[in-house]
Amino acid sequence: MPSLKDLKNRIESVKSTRKITKAMQMVAAAKLRRAQEAAEDARPYTERFNAVMAKLAASVGDSDTAPKLLSGTGSDKVQLLIVMTSERGLCGGFNANIAKLARTHAKKLLAEGKEIKILTVGKKGRDQMKRDYGQYYIGHVDMTEIKRVGYVDAQNIARDVLTRFDAGEFDVATLFYAVFENVVSQIPTAQQIIPAQFDAVEGDDASTVFDYEPDEEAILADLLPRGVATQIFAGLLENGASEQGARMSAMDNATRNAGEMIEDLTIEYNRSRQAVITNELIEIISGAEAL
Repeated sequence: MPSLKDLKNRIESVKSTRKITKAMQMVAAAKLRRAQEAAEDARPYTERFNAVMAKLAASVGDSDTAPKLLSGTGSDKVQLLIVMTSERGLCGGFNANIAKLARTHAKKLLAEGKEIKILTVGKKGRDQMKRDYGQYYIGHVDMTEIKRVGYVDAQNIARDVLTRFDAGEFDVATLFYAVFENVVSQIPTAQQIIPAQFDAVEGDDASTVFDYEPDEEAILADLLPRGVATQIFAGLLENGASEQGARMSAMDNATRNAGEMIEDLTIEYNRSRQAVITNELIEIISGAEAL
């Protein structure tokens, strides 16, 4: 049974931990507001961009002169997995869920006889992916020094990916990240970005016929690389909001658990203290009767 001093030290230790988790929760809440606004502000542009690209891609169809980023290499033998996670932990299952989805996808591809290559963005994803699939690891993007994600960061990642694609290093690229819904819900998502896939969007101009100058293929050749960067940027923003939401939720749970632990330890401390006092009284009474 722990002594009174041990119990008192444990109570003080848990109180200190609770102060830290409460402070981290407040910081995450402040960062979440900005990150959520950035992610939500980017969604209309991304959706509209994809709608325009879907219309252009439908016009080109399976033309022999279609850009390679749209038509692909004609094979899906070599697959690049771009796993985007956070640089820091203490955010619940956020990183683990993205890595789990990537590992499941990698396992499926290997079972089908495909070759995989893994590129990570964020230290936590690198650690988890290298542990199980280190032999397929080809690179890492360090974002430790980046305080606020910008489009230029997505362009740098896209430039690396496109260079590898042009060099014939892979046939298909899939992006893994988490879509932010709310503080308690972040959905791990796998999105193919090469060859580009665009879902047709039904809207007011769905039946409108457009004339393009220059032709659709020339426009696609120019916009598709930007499309890759845009999708990566959207993924980074969604990840940023998801990370702060998950951290806020995790720190809130940790703060509550610390409070419950303090209550339990305080009750145990009071009971032990009462038992010590009772024993001392018994010894005093016994000694007095012996006299």
